[in-house]
Amino acid sequence: MNISIETLVASGLTAAQAEDWFPKLQQLSNIDDEALRWQRISAQLLTPSIPFAVHELLYQQNYAQHREQHLPCPAWIPTQEEAEVTHLWKWMKSLNLSAYEDLHRWSVQHPEEFASRIADALPVQFRTPPDRFCDTSAGVENTQWFAGATLNIVESCFQADETATAIISGDPDNHLEQRTYGELKSLTARVANGLTERGVVPGDRVAIAMPMTADAVAVFLGIIAAGCSAVTIADSFSANEMAIRLECTQAKFIFIQDEILRGGKAYPLFAKITDQQNVNAIVFRGSSRRDIAIRNQDLEWDDFLSDDAVLRSVACQPSDETTILFSSGTTGSPKAIPWDHVTPIKSASDAYFHHDVRVGDVLCWPTNLGWMMGPWLVYAALINKATIAISSSVPTGRTFCEFVEKSAVTMLGLVPSLVSQWRKQDHTKDLNWNAIRLFSSTGECSNANDMLWLMSRAGYRPVVEYCGGTETGGSYITGTLTRPAVPGMFSAKAMGLSWILMDDTFTETTNGEVFFEPPALGLSTRLLNRDHHEAYYAGIPAGPKQQVLRRHGDQIEALPGMYYRAHGRIDDAMNLGGIKVSCVQIEELLVQHTAIRELAAISVPPPGGGPEQLVVYVVLYSEIHLPDLHQQLQQSIKSELNPLFKIQNVALIDLLPRTASNKIMRRNLRDAYLCKQQGQIGS
Repeated sequence: MNISIETLVASGLTAAQAEDWFPKLQQLSNIDDEALRWQRISAQLLTPSIPFAVHELLYQQNYAQHREQHLPCPAWIPTQEEAEVTHLWKWMKSLNLSAYEDLHRWSVQHPEEFASRIADALPVQFRTPPDRFCDTSAGVENTQWFAGATLNIVESCFQADETATAIISGDPDNHLEQRTYGELKSLTARVANGLTERGVVPGDRVAIAMPMTADAVAVFLGIIAAGCSAVTIADSFSANEMAIRLECTQAKFIFIQDEILRGGKAYPLFAKITDQQNVNAIVFRGSSRRDIAIRNQDLEWDDFLSDDAVLRSVACQPSDETTILFSSGTTGSPKAIPWDHVTPIKSASDAYFHHDVRVGDVLCWPTNLGWMMGPWLVYAALINKATIAISSSVPTGRTFCEFVEKSAVTMLGLVPSLVSQWRKQDHTKDLNWNAIRLFSSTGECSNANDMLWLMSRAGYRPVVEYCGGTETGGSYITGTLTRPAVPGMFSAKAMGLSWILMDDTFTETTNGEVFFEPPALGLSTRLLNRDHHEAYYAGIPAGPKQQVLRRHGDQIEALPGMYYRAHGRIDDAMNLGGIKVSCVQIEELLVQHTAIRELAAISVPPPGGGPEQLVVYVVLYSEIHLPDLHQQLQQSIKSELNPLFKIQNVALIDLLPRTASNKIMRRNLRDAYLCKQQGQIGS
């Protein structure tokens, strides 16, 4: 490292700070190992109050050789002491294994023993113990987990001390309210018993369309405790989208709030379902208003609740439905994906292994029960005897960041676009996030520089990248706290789930489509409104070892040092000049421009037809002359990707359209662009 005092001052240090740092940096420069050197620099010199430009400078300078050799550049390196207290390390030692790769291999080669051990470790509460933990006699596509057992997964959520805090709730003014495990259990019982008293029987489906609140968690668990299936619907959906989901599932009741209060504004929610005469509503009052009339067939929340607060969960088969979630497809009807009593074990085990969730941890993840991270958070926290932290403030704002500090969050989950907002607005300034042990990121591909910034806000804590899907109950690729964390990269295949990368000819590759190798705990086995085999197995040849393969659709690149990078969906592809390229690949390159906050690449046919043309939608950090931006982006593509790829147009947009699970809706952008091109008004 060769950094002058002048360079440090130019990056934001005061002259006095730079003079104080200079001899320390010279001494640290004598450490040859770049990762060890960064570990010392980040621990001894860098704090959140130091301008981030200084963090960037030292990180880039420290890893100059790594970057020249295209090697991963870890920003967090666990100490031996940190690694040895993790659940993963203890499992490795108990099995006489020395590396995570060995433990993962054991977990997929011995699925029955793996399922048995994780059920004991969490532990999972069975009414009747299993005869077999993993029965593949009907084929791996139809694996039966915990065969012969009876259970209700809700009982595994209430093993913590009744006086322990289950949920911390923060209002828009950050007044905190705590709910104990005992209180949450009582409310769960009142919901379950209230459903039974109104004629709901095990196997019925009951919907919930509410913001993420402590009451919503109790409703979710109460439905499942009654032996029913919770149909979770994101509160952001339109009336039509809600109707599609209610019709698909034939829900008997829906728990719904009258209005959603967000950012000081009220948005109607109950009004979206008043035309659905076949479903009765139990209505929460999210505001102090009482002039929102309910229908004769509906009930107020307080009138619905049973007086019986004793929880009597219905014993179920492991394969019985607990939840119906919907995929976030942008065309056609969404896939209805059932979770059963096994799926939560996958969610909780991922948190146990990869997020190292411990008793008393505080987990915060801005989400909703309508997409998988909502139910995931409930199980990840409660089965592991931790606390859920829920804020009603807008997660992009300063108030939410203050809530993270005030509630002493130890694991903060997020989508990468949140980080870019916090960074742009400097929302973490002067906050103390030292309670955070780790971050976790999911929902979209991460920006490495944003993730470095995020790690620096908590004194360099790791970001566990986490990628899976509704049909997996958790992740297939993630990180661990036993390996160094590289911003924007994955470092591990998820425990219990094996997969390979294949190209278009079904040949193994290092950059290709992900195909799962069942059996794997948590994988879906059916769909309500599609043929499951057709969706995931049909048309796929046997793998290199003649194993059954299951398609997933993500594109992953394997990197040196056993790291991985996500490239989005394999079907987010375009054909430019006869060359197939992922839109995510173009986006990852162009979003590095300093003026761009977010970006989406689409391809459109020209008027009258012909080869696809590349159009780039951009959300800007700062104003820039559009022709100059167009030229600069084209130069980046020419020099970094392919000179044959020509940008037809750069279009400004205030906000990228996204699904409920935060995926960019490129088809909407494409349709809007074509409408405008044809002189029509796009939606």
